[in-house]
Amino acid sequence: MGNITHLSGVIAGVIGIIFTFFLTFKVLDQDQGNEEMKKISKAIQIGARAFLFSEYKILYVILGIFALILGVSNSWEMSLSFLFGATLSVLSGFFGMSIATKSNNRTAQAASSSIGAALKVAFNGGAVMGMTVSSLGLFGLGSVYFITGGNNIIMSGYAMGASFVALFARVGGGIFTKAADVGADLVGKTEAGIPEDDPRNPATIADNVGDNVGDVAGMGADLYESYVGSIFSASVLGALVFSTKGAVFPFVVTSFGLFSAIIGIILVNFFIKNNNKSLDPSKILHRGTYVSNFLQLIFVFIMSKIILDSFKPFIIISLGMLIGIIIGKVTEYYTAKEPIKKLANSSTSGAATLIINGVAIGMESTAVPVLLISFGTIISFNFLGLFGIALAAVGMLSTLGITLAIDAYGPIADNAGGIAQMAAMPSYVRERTDQLDAVGNTTAAIGKGFAIGSATLTALALFASYTQVTGISSVDLTDSYVFIGALIGAMLPFLFSSLAMNAVGDSANLMVKEVRRQFNEIPGIMENETDPDYAKCVEIATNGALRKMTLPSLLAVFSPIIVFIVLNEVAVAGMLAGTTVSGVMLAIFMSNSGGAWDNAKKYIETGTHGGKGSMAHKASVIGDTVGDPFKDTAGPAINILIKLMSIVSIVVVPILMKFFN
Repeated sequence: MGNITHLSGVIAGVIGIIFTFFLTFKVLDQDQGNEEMKKISKAIQIGARAFLFSEYKILYVILGIFALILGVSNSWEMSLSFLFGATLSVLSGFFGMSIATKSNNRTAQAASSSIGAALKVAFNGGAVMGMTVSSLGLFGLGSVYFITGGNNIIMSGYAMGASFVALFARVGGGIFTKAADVGADLVGKTEAGIPEDDPRNPATIADNVGDNVGDVAGMGADLYESYVGSIFSASVLGALVFSTKGAVFPFVVTSFGLFSAIIGIILVNFFIKNNNKSLDPSKILHRGTYVSNFLQLIFVFIMSKIILDSFKPFIIISLGMLIGIIIGKVTEYYTAKEPIKKLANSSTSGAATLIINGVAIGMESTAVPVLLISFGTIISFNFLGLFGIALAAVGMLSTLGITLAIDAYGPIADNAGGIAQMAAMPSYVRERTDQLDAVGNTTAAIGKGFAIGSATLTALALFASYTQVTGISSVDLTDSYVFIGALIGAMLPFLFSSLAMNAVGDSANLMVKEVRRQFNEIPGIMENETDPDYAKCVEIATNGALRKMTLPSLLAVFSPIIVFIVLNEVAVAGMLAGTTVSGVMLAIFMSNSGGAWDNAKKYIETGTHGGKGSMAHKASVIGDTVGDPFKDTAGPAINILIKLMSIVSIVVVPILMKFFN
C-alpha cells in the first residue's frame, strides 16, 4: 500500500485530467448559435487570450529572475520545481478560462431551449475550470513529492511558483475586469441610460472579457494556490507527527476528494436531466456539493484509521469542511438575504446612505467567520497540534473540483446573458440567463467567502511551517522586533488594497473618457447604425492592468525579504501574523460589502423601489460601482497576499539566514 499512497496524488491527478477532457468535449459539442453569437463570443475569446498572453510575458520575466536566484542561492532542483508549479498554475488558468469563453454562446443558445439545458452547459464549462485546477495542482505537487521522496525544500519551491502566478492573475485580472465594468456602468447605464450589455456600449466586450480573466482565471489561480499550499503545509507538518504516513495522508485525502468531486459533477448533470421542468438551479448545485462532501467524509473516516490509526484526523477534516460550508452560508446571508433588502431600502435616500449601510454590512459580516475559524483552529490544534490546523485547511479544500465548478459557472452565465442581449435574442432567453446569473452572483459571493476561509487556515498552516524551518520556538509580542513586524504586517493589506484600488480608479477613468468620446464623436452608435470601437476599450483595460499589477504583486514578494534584512527572522514571523489578522478582516469586509451593493442593485432592478431608472436604482448603480474593486480586485487578492508572503518567507528567509546570521 505504501507505493500507492505515495503515488496517490499523481494517479488521482491523471484520472482528473482524463475526466476534464471528457467534460471539455461535452461542452464543445453543444450548439454555438447563430453567426452573430459566434462573432461576439469570438471577440471575447480573443480579448481574454490577448490579455493573458500579455500578462504571461511580464510574469515569466519575473519568474525567470527568481528561478535564477533560487538556483544560485539554494538548488537548481528548487528552481525547476518553482517553474513547474508556476507553469501548471498558468496552464490551469489558461485552459479553464479558454473553455469558459467557449461556453458562453453555447449557454445562450441552450437557454433558447430551456433553463435546464443552459444550466448544464454553464455548469460543465465551470467544471472544466474546477477539475483543471484541482487535477493539475494535485498531479504537480504529487509528482514533486514522489520524485524527490518528500523533500520539503523542493516542494516549497513548487508552492511558491503557484503563489506567484496567483497574485499576478488575481491582481491583473481584477484591475482589468473592474476598469471595464466601472467604465461600462458609469457612462452606459448611468449617463446614457442604456441597458447592461447593450451592444451600443463600447465597453461591453471589455466588460465580458473581464469576467473571464478576473472571475474565472483569477479565482482559479487563487484557489489553485490555496489547494497546493494546504497540501504542502499539511505534508510538512504531518511528517513531524506521523512520519511518512503523516506526509502522504494529505495527498490521499485530496485524491479521494477529487474522485468525490467527479461523482458530484456527474450527479449534478443527472439532477438537471431529471428535474428539467421544475428546476431550481441553486438547490441542484448545492445538492451536488453536499453529496461530494458526504462521500469524502466516508472515505476520510476509513483512511484515518487505516493510515494514521486514529479518528482525530477525520474529526478535524470534517470540522474544516463544515466550517467552509457555514462560512459560505454566512456570506450568502449578508450578500443575498435580508440585509440586501434593507440596503436596497436605504438607496431611496440616495447613494450616501447606501454606501454607509453597505460598509456597515461588510464590517458586521467579519464576526461569524472569524469566530468559526478561531473555533476550528482551537479544536484542530488541541487534537493534533499544528498538523491539525493544516488538516482543517485540507478538509475545506478537498472537494475543490466541484466547489470551483459552481463558482466558475457564474461568469459563464453572465457572459451568456450579455451575448443574448448583444445578439438581440428573444427576451425569454435573457430572462433565463439572468436567472442563472442571479444564482451565479450568490455562488460567487459564497466562493469568495470560502476562498477567504481556506486562505486563513492555509496561512496559519504556512506560518507554522515557517516557524519550523527557521527554528523559532515562540513568537512573543513583548519582543519589540515581533511587535514592529506585526505593525508593519497589519499595515500591508491596506497599502496593497490602496495600490489595487487606485489602479482600478485610474484605468476606469480612462475607460469612462473613451466611452464618452465614442458616444460624442462616432455618429450613429446610439441609433444602432454604427458599431462602437470595442477593441479600443479592451486595449485600455489591458494596458491599465499590465501597468498597474506589478507593484502590488512585488510588494508581497519583497516585504518579508526587507523586514528580515532590516530586522530579523522573528520580526518576519510578527509581520506574517499581522498581515494574516488584518488581511482576513479586510478581505471579508471588502468582499461582502461589494457583494451586498451588487445584489442590492439587482434586487432593485426586479422592480422594487421604482425599478430600473428610478432614483433608488441610480444610487444602487453608484454603490455597485464603488463595490466592484472591493469585491473583485482588492478583497480577493488579499487572500493571495497573506499566503504568498508566508511561502516566500518559508523559501527565502532560511536562505538569507545562511548569509546574515
